[in-house]
Amino acid sequence: MPNENTRQGQFIQSLDRGLMILEAVANSKHPVSLSELTDIIGIDRSSVFRLASTLRRRGFLACPAGRKDYILGSSMWRLLHRYDWGDMLIKVSHQHLKLLAAQSNETAHLTIREGKQVLFIDHADANHMIAVAGQTGELAPLHCTAHGKALLADFSERELKTLLGLRPLHTYTRKTLTSVKDLSRVCAQIRRNGFAIDDAEYAEELRCVAAPIRSADGVIVGSIGISAPLNRLSKEQCRAYGEKVSKIARQIGAMLSQVDEDSEMAPTVQRFAGSANAT
Repeated sequence: MPNENTRQGQFIQSLDRGLMILEAVANSKHPVSLSELTDIIGIDRSSVFRLASTLRRRGFLACPAGRKDYILGSSMWRLLHRYDWGDMLIKVSHQHLKLLAAQSNETAHLTIREGKQVLFIDHADANHMIAVAGQTGELAPLHCTAHGKALLADFSERELKTLLGLRPLHTYTRKTLTSVKDLSRVCAQIRRNGFAIDDAEYAEELRCVAAPIRSADGVIVGSIGISAPLNRLSKEQCRAYGEKVSKIARQIGAMLSQVDEDSEMAPTVQRFAGSANAT
């Protein structure tokens, strides 16, 4: 019988190549063509086609209507949602969230992107008698919240149009951004500054500051930030807190990188999380 070292060294080449295909599709923000997969895998086109067709037959890959290139299929999404990525992010981030709330004395929130909306997955309360209520479990729009804009920071104008559509964006207050083109400019600014601001764009008399949380490979997997009434959070304070929030977001990212080193499974899960966010 083979010893333990021999068994660990064995692998199935076709399975390995199939997993390479899944990773390539998961890492892409756009459908991946057969030619692109052939270049990535480095074997003949017909073999790549058979591998991709098998994955498609099992529901791990799919083809958009009328196209021959590949996106992740429903089987992959079912597996992804069985692994509670949000729970993992909460565990890594919760102490930082409490620290941010304590340092700012304002309500701090942790969010992820759920399709076209922001999902609040954790919060830490402030000590003020009047504080922004925790919104854990609630959804909010992407285009007019600090968290939403932080989650969209890496999107190009074209990607924003694909996600949000071509029509004017919904208006919530007189300050709400309604143009994808304007939102694209804001996203570019967030990439430069490292944080996003909601200046009463979603709710009157409320300002928010949030920063994107990035995994080890740079993919935005969540955001962290604070919310407060206008009279307690001036525009000048927003900029100052933006630096603090960005620093904490980077610290969480560093902890996620450590998770990557400690678990062979974590990088793959994070890549799928990033890809799910891109749809």
